[in-house]
Amino acid sequence: MKLRPILMVIGVLCALMGFLWIGQGLGYVHWPPSSFMLDQRPWADRGAALAVLGLVLILAARRLRR
Repeated sequence: MKLRPILMVIGVLCALMGFLWIGQGLGYVHWPPSSFMLDQRPWADRGAALAVLGLVLILAARRLRR
């Protein structure tokens, strides 16, 4: 089983989830008023960490041999 495609998929998913959390935490993604995630700055911080992790995984996967 190849490690590169698995790392790429996990990296892309982490980056997309992180970008979604950043947008939600800064107020660009609108959630229903009853949502517990509404306009909370910590979600943007966690999203930034998750997006960086995803980008690092993508870069690490690109360095692996095909």
